[in-house]
Amino acid sequence: MELNQLETFLAVAEERSFSRAAVRLHRTQPAVSQVIRKLEESVGETLFDRAARDGSLTAAGVLLRDYAQRLLALRREASSAMGELKNLERGHLQLAANEYTCMYLLPAIDAFRREFPHVSVTVQRMLASRIPEELSLRTFELGVISYRPDPAQFRTIAVYADSLAFIVGPRHALAKAHRVSINDLGSELFVAHNVTSPLRRKVIEAFQRYRTPLNMGIELPTIEAIKRFVAMGNGVALVPHLTVAHELEAGDLVRVKVDELEMRRVLRLTHRRQATLSYAGKAFLHTLKELARKQGPPFYFHVERAG
Repeated sequence: MELNQLETFLAVAEERSFSRAAVRLHRTQPAVSQVIRKLEESVGETLFDRAARDGSLTAAGVLLRDYAQRLLALRREASSAMGELKNLERGHLQLAANEYTCMYLLPAIDAFRREFPHVSVTVQRMLASRIPEELSLRTFELGVISYRPDPAQFRTIAVYADSLAFIVGPRHALAKAHRVSINDLGSELFVAHNVTSPLRRKVIEAFQRYRTPLNMGIELPTIEAIKRFVAMGNGVALVPHLTVAHELEAGDLVRVKVDELEMRRVLRLTHRRQATLSYAGKAFLHTLKELARKQGPPFYFHVERAG
């Protein structure tokens, strides 16, 4: 049973005539009759009462008509949905990011949703170290990370350049200092993020290199908790600038320059190199490219070479 057979069947049923159905379908009457015979052979039932002259349906024909109408309506619905998907009138964009990189996504998602309000967006929070593996499992389409995974398997696009910020509360003794040395920080209580990361290792190595004690007396599970705790007057912290931009502008936190801890981080959007991105995924890349063009640094859109 094929959909074109059902279309012919419904035309005959609606026109109540093989000849009128043939005109409607721009086919010959013998061709229409042949299609109906093949359909009857396929279902094993006679569909039209040949003794009647008004194209009456048999009981089997009446039953099939109801199903044929539903099937063809589903085909029209599916075709319409595919068109909406292509035109971004519907769709779903799935991304993965950790707590820090999710902050970068906010202006990008805002711009994307303004242009494509009917496309839903899901950002799954995940450790950056797991994102390439989950991309390979096709759990989601795009991920944001601060390192380069295997270039043979993943395509990466540099989208944002961030720096490490040394922050203190507004009433801290160092709040009025424009710049300090790493050697001045040996007696400070650092509020640290308890998630192991390449950045954490770089900070530890920097303190070791300058023979300065690093007192990480407090470790908290989220950057948000670290920011609030330091703003309350407890210790100092090193966090990505992107995560504290609002608090610095509002005066809730103060950034003090430490030359030895000036570390630049590049955020990258990544996806499987062999992946065929959805229409929503392609549109999101275009949104990021436009965001970089209009706003400039720290936003970028640089496709990194595989080699």
